[in-house]
Amino acid sequence: MELPSKAKKLMDGKNFINIATLMPDGSPQVTVTWVDRDGDTVLINTTEDRVKAKNVRRDPRVALSIFSIDDPYDAVFLRGKVVEMTKAGAEEHVDKLSQKYTGANYRQHGDRILLKIEVHHAHVQKP
Repeated sequence: MELPSKAKKLMDGKNFINIATLMPDGSPQVTVTWVDRDGDTVLINTTEDRVKAKNVRRDPRVALSIFSIDDPYDAVFLRGKVVEMTKAGAEEHVDKLSQKYTGANYRQHGDRILLKIEVHHAHVQKP
């Protein structure tokens, strides 16, 4: 599906996103993180050893919430699934994200991967 314009605007800004994944027992796990997008695909950069990466390898379903840092009630809630996990371009991407959020290159690259998320459902709280 096409991301709502509000979601694109929030992701293009310096707003953080919450990603919820499912633990092995089915319980939710939530992480706040930086976000980017490629058109309508949501991009999350992480490392192989993070809980969210382990969870989506087993079950690709995710829920996301993003809100304006200036107005938390200006929010979008999304559901979808991770359609690709790749190392290709992940190191460069984390530098791009770090520039966006901090103004400097990322210092600890580690074993970076990109989670590419296809959104299936969106709810805009404040159009």
